[in-house]
Amino acid sequence: MAGRTLVKPLAGLRILEFAGLAPAPFAAMMLADHGAEVVRIERAGWAPPIPPDKDILRRGRAEILTLDLKAEADAARARDLACSADGLIEGFRPGVMERLGLGPDLLCRDNPRLVYGRMTGWGQEGPLAGAAGHDINYIALAGNLHGYGRADGKPTPPLNAVGDFGGGGMLLAFAMLAGILSARATGKGSVIDCAMVDGAALLAAQTWSLLAAGMWKDERGANLLDGGAAFYDSYECADGKFIAVGALEPQFFAALAGKLNLSVPQNDPGLRDRLSELFRTRPRDQWCALLEGSDACVAPVLSMAEAPAHPHNAARGTFIEADGLVQPAPAPRFSQRVEDDPAG
Repeated sequence: MAGRTLVKPLAGLRILEFAGLAPAPFAAMMLADHGAEVVRIERAGWAPPIPPDKDILRRGRAEILTLDLKAEADAARARDLACSADGLIEGFRPGVMERLGLGPDLLCRDNPRLVYGRMTGWGQEGPLAGAAGHDINYIALAGNLHGYGRADGKPTPPLNAVGDFGGGGMLLAFAMLAGILSARATGKGSVIDCAMVDGAALLAAQTWSLLAAGMWKDERGANLLDGGAAFYDSYECADGKFIAVGALEPQFFAALAGKLNLSVPQNDPGLRDRLSELFRTRPRDQWCALLEGSDACVAPVLSMAEAPAHPHNAARGTFIEADGLVQPAPAPRFSQRVEDDPAG
């Protein structure tokens, strides 16, 4: 907004981040996106898998330091930085930070208000705590992966969104803020054990509710929200592109049927075949012109190359270009608390 400065809600928070992979940097990025001062420590000699100038998860850092944490002087510097921090984020296996002399017992003694966030796959304790793993392993053990995929196919991982980012980094960002609020009220910090297996399980809370109510089959592709229902699925169009149909409620299915001149009921066993045949008769964008924006609950299945240019995403600024990279914009959005900028 011209002439004004947006006030970010986390301004004034100071976070110390020990660089790692995927979930921990994502949590730090979310905090930085909303105004926290995040100081990132990268290990000397570390070769990150994504080139730094292409890594969106590094954005917003107030400072990036390279330290050899096995060297006494550099470890001491990291310890000093933790003394002035509200929170600390690390994503190493259990015991690594303790061996570096940077474990929570020591740093929380130095800084009793420190919130020490620990991001792991299996957690700080339990039979698997010391084992290696990745997103696919954590969501498998949590019961999530079993439900992802088609009824006649094998379990299919939904990228690494459920374990690494939803059940990992985003949950850690929430926990950091909860811990910092508590520390401000009580003067006492805390240590957060954020495990991706726990977070992935938590993301399925509604599915567990449906299972308990007898409204969910514990199998793939047999339920209302997993492709088991013809009115909640994706369909190929004449140009090989896909359209997503989410006409769950009767009134939304009625809107879809009206637009498509369909006379079959929502629970008709032949509905999937009928929709498949129909959507193959026109290119995707023609169907969008007819259906998108109506209560038929239809959207195009966009590629990453297409998504930023969609009119709705463009109007909202869902994607931005920064440092030469097209990337998702910070989210969610807060009401625009603004103050006059004398230079504006």
